[in-house]
Amino acid sequence: MRNDFAARVLAWYDEHGRKDLPWQQDRNAYRVWISEIMLQQTQVQTVIPYFHRFLQRFPDVISLANAGIDDVLQYWSGLGYYARARNLHRAAMIIRDDHSGEFPCTFEDVIALPGIGRSTAGAILSLALGQRHPILDGNVKRVLARHAAIEGWPGLTSVATRLWELADALTPDDRVDAYTQAMMDLGATVCTRSRPACAECPVDQDCQAMSGGDMERFPGRKPRRHRPLRSTTMVLAVADGAVYLERRPASGIWGGLWSLPEVSDVDDWCSERLNTATVDAEAWDSLRHSFTHYDLDIIPIVVRVDAASSRVADDADSIWHRLDGVPPGGIAAPVTKLINTLRNTSDINNNG
Repeated sequence: MRNDFAARVLAWYDEHGRKDLPWQQDRNAYRVWISEIMLQQTQVQTVIPYFHRFLQRFPDVISLANAGIDDVLQYWSGLGYYARARNLHRAAMIIRDDHSGEFPCTFEDVIALPGIGRSTAGAILSLALGQRHPILDGNVKRVLARHAAIEGWPGLTSVATRLWELADALTPDDRVDAYTQAMMDLGATVCTRSRPACAECPVDQDCQAMSGGDMERFPGRKPRRHRPLRSTTMVLAVADGAVYLERRPASGIWGGLWSLPEVSDVDDWCSERLNTATVDAEAWDSLRHSFTHYDLDIIPIVVRVDAASSRVADDADSIWHRLDGVPPGGIAAPVTKLINTLRNTSDINNNG
């Protein structure tokens, strides 16, 4: 069963698989690692330009390890799930300090790095070094769950265990790098979540979901939960063509990114933080941003404050960012959107 399944998948890959992705060129463990982290919960076409920019700035693990976290987050801005970038940076420093700057080549050392789980470790080692390790990313889960008609949501331990057993049983001993890429490609381009192209699938003849005509039943869906809606007020304090930003705590949403202050009372915040009274406050329409587990309504309040004498000085965790200047580091997408709107407001730079 194992050899026949893998042989069909590999034959399909040789003819139809993706072989021109940027991380497939000049392939090494570092490039594969960066791509695998970026591809977590992010589509290939979205990742490609970020990958190019990231590798241009951080061409190897030492340059990444030696960089400041603000620099790393700036090159990650827009990709979301910023814990991935923080974990990349932490892992790079571990590789620099504990592995002499060489990406580790054993499964135990790789999975011990921050932000790397079983499937990601297996993908890196199989794609970069040709080691035999099964993988089980979202695409592969879908292929295997349909082919074997495995019931249930893969987030359940019992279902995940069955899928891992099957993934291991089907992974070949030879050409494991091509097989790993083939399985990811098969799920991404043929065995898609909706409207799978079963006629193009190399393993359709013994696919149990197809034989039952119920492909979209597999894999089982995560039980639906009500998505809570939260709200926050963000202040866009403006003076002399600059907006006031604060660095968020390292943990939590947008950890370590620069952001607009979140406040409960705008007047009190201006008095306490900026030592000035609120001048010409303007409320903008709310902006909704969706996270994995909840939606957030951001209520922006633009406050024009008096000239520079009323402003607090920059410090390690706050800055007056020139609207025509380079960002100080990573900035979350909705905050970037608000700053861009502020920048495009015709009279902003004429105040103060």
